[in-house]
Amino acid sequence: ESPAEFFADNKNIAGFDNPGKCLYTTVRELVENALDSAESIAELPVIEITIEEIEKRKFNSMIGLAEHGRVDEELYDDFETEKAREKRLAKEARLQEIQAKNASLGKKAKAPVAAKSIKSREASYYRVSCKDNGRGMPHDDIPNMFGRVLSGTKYGLKQTRGKFGLGAKMALIWSKMSTGLPIEICSSMKGQSYSSFCRLDIDINRNIPHIHVHTKKENKEKWHGAEIQIVIEGNWTTYRSKILHYMRQMAVITPYAEFFFKFLSEVPDKNVTARFARRTDIMPPAPLETKYHPSAVDLLLIKRLISETSKPKLLQFLQHEFVNVGKSYAERLIGEMGPDFGPGMLVKSLTSQQIVRIHQLFRQAKFDDPSGDCLSPAGEYNLRLGIVKELHPEMVATYSGSAQVFEGHPFIVEAGVSLGGKDVKQGLNIFRFANRIPLLFEQGADVVTRTAIKRINWNTYKINQAQDKIGVFVSIVSTKIPFKGTGKEYIGDDINEIASAVKTAIQQCCAQLKERKRSLSKYIPNATGAIYEILKEMSSSHASKKRRSDDKDAELLRQVSAKLVTEEMLREKLTQHVEQVDYEMALEYATQTGVNEEPRDDIYIQPLKTECNLTEFYSPVFVFRLIH
Repeated sequence: ESPAEFFADNKNIAGFDNPGKCLYTTVRELVENALDSAESIAELPVIEITIEEIEKRKFNSMIGLAEHGRVDEELYDDFETEKAREKRLAKEARLQEIQAKNASLGKKAKAPVAAKSIKSREASYYRVSCKDNGRGMPHDDIPNMFGRVLSGTKYGLKQTRGKFGLGAKMALIWSKMSTGLPIEICSSMKGQSYSSFCRLDIDINRNIPHIHVHTKKENKEKWHGAEIQIVIEGNWTTYRSKILHYMRQMAVITPYAEFFFKFLSEVPDKNVTARFARRTDIMPPAPLETKYHPSAVDLLLIKRLISETSKPKLLQFLQHEFVNVGKSYAERLIGEMGPDFGPGMLVKSLTSQQIVRIHQLFRQAKFDDPSGDCLSPAGEYNLRLGIVKELHPEMVATYSGSAQVFEGHPFIVEAGVSLGGKDVKQGLNIFRFANRIPLLFEQGADVVTRTAIKRINWNTYKINQAQDKIGVFVSIVSTKIPFKGTGKEYIGDDINEIASAVKTAIQQCCAQLKERKRSLSKYIPNATGAIYEILKEMSSSHASKKRRSDDKDAELLRQVSAKLVTEEMLREKLTQHVEQVDYEMALEYATQTGVNEEPRDDIYIQPLKTECNLTEFYSPVFVFRLIH
């Protein structure tokens, strides 16, 4: 069985479970490929994603199939006999009579039982296209990059967005299975005088590309990047919200990218257009390739490294292929392996038994932890900016932990906690990210969800878990994300190092919010004094000039004048208010009752267009640029 056949037979493990999920996963793969491509050349990403609904008649025309009406209606799943139709309508009428009778008697009506739906397996088709401003692809490599599964070039250990390394290849396999139509790729590399166009599909049995067209044309616009179009079976109705949530959360974790999203329907009212604007030009550094840590390898990986290494001798092999193994430590390890081993022995001559001995020693010996220098977290600045940009919260706190290690792999946890905001429901709203991509499925079993719900005492931080609008954002980056589940949709709760780091990061954010709320109390005496002085002045002015005012205002001024309301009473009331009402509610009240003008948009200073020398100083809240 070829690799392509394996994934075609087991498409669910790559996120292609059903037509709706297939549409979602295709969008996700194309967007993440586009981001990787732009970031690889340090280009601020501009990504356009379009989903176009294709009606059955148009699809049939595309594949050259003539229209054919039904002849034998009884062959079809949605056929209903006249007798069955009469029986269904009579039952519906009886139900309506009973409901009307119950309503007239004031009885609580039972929820109507949903009528048994008539089965229909009518497929829906969509053209998905994605255009980016990234690296582009070498002309001769395009067929294998799309039409051959597991054809990637050799690379070491590295933080990557992808879960399976399949990219658009799985989308092409699904296209082959559901529509039979080829994928179309247009690509040009930076500085290239031509652009490439390729139309191909995949021979699943032989795992090779089947090329329809592969040509070059002049690149007059000097454009670089890639544009990919693919037609697949899907279901926009069931996965609409997931796709839009994905785009929104991608904008949160990638505020330096600009996303344009369109859904085009045969019915114009169903069209959707969304633009997620760029809010910063600060990109995280690209993740670096690193070597494997000895404690993170298994027997198969050791054998693979032996077969691929350029170092002939064991001492050189240990130094070159593994992190944190210097010459002296490698010599000590070889001495511990036994008399059959020596520094100069040829690594490719090692027997299976000798490789097992090396593996055993790797698991038992002490090694320094790998550093997190190879990782590329989003950064507190970008995380904060993304949260503010998309949710508009009243308060937000962020935290970035130092690199930690599980099973020989470094990882970094970053977190943000927000209060209030746009389109945020009451209670916990959890946003999970792994290697800077959103995780939208199987949330209940995830380490972030379980930590936020079960291990954080929100009351300690003066946050009401049930009533406040709480956003919890956790981003984990690592050279190996310990996904669980068939489709790698969540991070397990069974790795203590990660669970502990997630808890600490959320707690640090909550502590920041509590401290800010507490700092409000410092201003109570001054605020009370100032308010009371104004009230006293207004009361004397009101009494002397007999000004007309609202009854409530007049009564308050009368009580101030009669000293029934004192400065101490005001201070006590204000203190109670600060303790009982969080900052979010105070700001919402001010926005709703104290400001009548149009909401003001945040202003972001655009980057300088001209080349200049500058030094950047990073803060979780801002980036300061010193131009010189």
